[in-house]
Amino acid sequence: MVVLLGSPGAGKGTQAPVLAEHLEVPVLASGDLLRSAVANATPLGREADRFMSRGQLVPDETIVRVFLDRLERDDAEGGAILDGFPRTRVQAEALDVALSGAGRRVDRTIFIDVPTEDLVKRMANRRICTANGHVYNLASNPPREPGLCDIDGSPIVQRPDDHEATVRARMREQIPPLLEVVDHYRKAGVLQTVDGREPIAEVSSRVLTMIDAPFAEMVAPWEPAT
Repeated sequence: MVVLLGSPGAGKGTQAPVLAEHLEVPVLASGDLLRSAVANATPLGREADRFMSRGQLVPDETIVRVFLDRLERDDAEGGAILDGFPRTRVQAEALDVALSGAGRRVDRTIFIDVPTEDLVKRMANRRICTANGHVYNLASNPPREPGLCDIDGSPIVQRPDDHEATVRARMREQIPPLLEVVDHYRKAGVLQTVDGREPIAEVSSRVLTMIDAPFAEMVAPWEPAT
């Protein structure tokens, strides 16, 4: 089991499929799993929807159970990439207990480390396809035709929560619990860190090298949000 951590905009969504293809395991992201459970009206989905429909956070216990339920499918028998989960130390501890009870564990955690100012600039340049959510960056990964998605030709737009003031507020809220999760896995001896400021292809290469090589802890310093 591989946990992929990083702040919003660090590149988790870009690197997770690369890892998943390499390891031949699925990518599991909490938002996707919760939405799927709700859409399919599973017992856990109905439980989660009671909170989501009121704009409330889904309890940690429910989220962990959603992940465990998904991990029981055949395609996750060999493991999975957990994208951006756990988000808090409480979730990390609950996940450890639940996985242990199922005879599984987190084998590695990869932390994509990007300083706050770089994240702000990166997210200000982020554009999203209005039809299918394909992601572009005007600085590092622009569309071939300005304003249009390469894949489906739909317009690409900036999300309201990618504006600078909103990004900074989100960083102040999300970085402290993220650092607690990073510390949790560092103490567990399964943490590796990659410099997310490198070009996408270089980050992918480093991540795959980490996965294929014998484990060695490589923890880079983090610049906290201010």
